[in-house]
Amino acid sequence: MSKVTSKLQLTVPKAIADQYGIRPGDELQWITAGEAIHVIPLGKNNLAEQTRTVRERLELFDRATLRQRRRQRKAGKAVSRPTTRGWKREELYGRGLPD
Repeated sequence: MSKVTSKLQLTVPKAIADQYGIRPGDELQWITAGEAIHVIPLGKNNLAEQTRTVRERLELFDRATLRQRRRQRKAGKAVSRPTTRGWKREELYGRGLPD
């Protein structure tokens, strides 16, 4: 947890800085998203500049899905898979992106 100083400054928690490779002097991009704020280290996790293969993107998708299912199980929510959703996960990554 960070606290805002009187000069409107924040300290990045060490665990977060280590995980994302944030070092003194790095620039962070702040993006509003409704009630939340996304903080993105410039030049490190910029999604527009990332060039990942379809296989890498699908692996990230699978990992995120597993994390979400674990969270739901931990919270006691029922986890069900839709029988048909009208699309395949592979189709998500072919739209407008180079292979």
